[in-house]
Amino acid sequence: MDPRLRLCGRWQKSTRTSSPSSVWVRDASDLRSIRRATQRVGAALPPGGLNLLINNAAVLPRGGLQTTSPEDMQSALHTNVLGPANIIKEFLPLLRAAVRAGGRAGMSCRQAAVVNISAFLGSFPSIEETYDFLPAISYRMSKAALNMLTLCASTELKRDGILVAALHPGWVRTDMGTQEADIDARESVEGMLDVVFSLNEKDTGTFLNYKGKVIGW
Repeated sequence: MDPRLRLCGRWQKSTRTSSPSSVWVRDASDLRSIRRATQRVGAALPPGGLNLLINNAAVLPRGGLQTTSPEDMQSALHTNVLGPANIIKEFLPLLRAAVRAGGRAGMSCRQAAVVNISAFLGSFPSIEETYDFLPAISYRMSKAALNMLTLCASTELKRDGILVAALHPGWVRTDMGTQEADIDARESVEGMLDVVFSLNEKDTGTFLNYKGKVIGW
C-alpha cells in the first residue's frame, strides 16, 4: 500500500468509523451542511486539528454561451466556488489548530494546507486549445473563480502558516471526464499524492497539474 494512503487508515481508526469513508457534507453548496460537517469532523479528530483540507466537489455543465442557462451558471458557481470558499472559512479554526499543534517552520500538508481541485479549463491560456472541443462556459468561469479564490486565500492565510494551492487532476476517465479521457483515476490520484505531499511554502498560491507542473492562470 502507498504509505501515504495509510493516513486514511489512521483517520478511520482515530474517528472510530467502521466504513472506509463517511459522507459528512452532502451538499457542498449548502452552508448548513458544511457547518454540520465542521462540527462532526472537529468532534471526531484527535487533538491537533486538521492538517489537510481538499475541496473536490464540482459540477460540469457542458454548454457554450448560447446554450447555457442561468440555472447552469448558478449551479456551477455555487458548487464549484461558493462551496469551497465556505468550506475553507468554516474549517479554518481546525486548520489553525493544526498549525499551533505542529510547531514546525514552513508550510506543508503535514502542518496545515488547503488544496482546491481546479481544472485546466479554468486557465485563460487553455481557451484556444480546448474551447471547440468542450465549451463548458459555466464550468470554465467557476474554475477561473476558484483559482482566484486560491490566490486570495493563499495571500490571506499565509500569515497563519496555512498553505493554499490549486491542483489540476488531469483529464481523467470518470463519469465527468468520460471514457475518452487521457488517464485513469489511479494515475491521477497517485500523481496528485506525489504533488500534495511535496508542497511547501514556495508552492502556496500556485496552480499545478497532477505531475507538479505549473499551469498559467
